[in-house]
Amino acid sequence: MKIRIIAVGRLRERHWQDAAADYARRIRPYARLEIEEVAEARLKDGASSAEEKKAMQEEGRAILERLKGHEGAVVALDRQGRSLDSMQMAAWLEKMILEGQKELALVIGGPMGLAPEVLERAGCRLSFSKMTFPHQMMRVILLEQIYRGMRIIRKEPYHR
Repeated sequence: MKIRIIAVGRLRERHWQDAAADYARRIRPYARLEIEEVAEARLKDGASSAEEKKAMQEEGRAILERLKGHEGAVVALDRQGRSLDSMQMAAWLEKMILEGQKELALVIGGPMGLAPEVLERAGCRLSFSKMTFPHQMMRVILLEQIYRGMRIIRKEPYHR
């Protein structure tokens, strides 16, 4: 299975880069992994809600452009989405693999979230928490959970 992570913004701090690279390396024996970054829209301090909406739509268009031609499942990370524990996520990933899903795209929004058009394009919304996390941290959390899920599927040991 090919797993694509489409994320708004890039990892700026070295610790996030190192953590993401480590989990990406760990995932590669289990799945092909691609991480695609979409430019984060620039907003000046004190931007109006209209300016924020326009910026979110700009990011949304860039995400949808990356999804053109994508025939696999699209999952948007969204606080209002479905919550799974690690075992349920592993079972969900395994089901997709067994059903012959060739490609999975997981979409992480920027600081303002995801545009409604992106949420509509997604066949599923997944929530890791009702809390808000920095999008850089969310990428690392997502990578760790994919790795954990692959280990669970293969019945390989991993810390609990």
